[in-house]
Amino acid sequence: MNSELYAFVKESLEKGIERAAIRDALLRARWQEEEIRNALSAFAEVDFPVPVPRRRPYLQAREAFMYVVSFITLYISAFSLGTLVFNFIDRAFPDPLTIGGGFSSGVITTAIAAIIITFPLYLFFMWRISIAVAQDPERKQSRIRKWLTYLTLVVGAGIIIGDLIALLGNFLGGELTIRFTLKALTILAIAGTIFGYYLWDLQRTEKEEQR
Repeated sequence: MNSELYAFVKESLEKGIERAAIRDALLRARWQEEEIRNALSAFAEVDFPVPVPRRRPYLQAREAFMYVVSFITLYISAFSLGTLVFNFIDRAFPDPLTIGGGFSSGVITTAIAAIIITFPLYLFFMWRISIAVAQDPERKQSRIRKWLTYLTLVVGAGIIIGDLIALLGNFLGGELTIRFTLKALTILAIAGTIFGYYLWDLQRTEKEEQR
């Protein structure tokens, strides 16, 4: 948080100026809405002679570990699921120009093993994180959580856009096959589900912070 903005808000509250008036003045000074909201939310709305600072969320090593591992296991699970579905598509619609039609039993067993190991770990870490957040709602403001969420959204958006471009390009070029279409839809379904969930979760968290 900008130290100058923090000091201004603190001094204004000490003088008894209403939060709405502080917000309007800062907006006229071209401060961003999110910056203003964060600065005002740094002080609790309690009846006290001087501004009372809120307890700021801190990042423990264990919390960082849980967030990082949960996202890593999510990525591995999503990639393995896509690999698994791709191989089943190759088996149902074999490519005559590829030896074995592109189907690989070894790849399937590896993908299944990865899903069996990583997806339960993802659920476990998300469960532990939800318990920690329920006990301390301030943990929702964890910076590493927001950074990893935005990173996931960026990667997901890139995959979705690239997938749609490839799908449309093959369609316009007259090379759209059932095999390719099913694989493209698989990517779209997996990436779209992850993107939609984390976008919804991020928007929900931001609305709760504004209250």
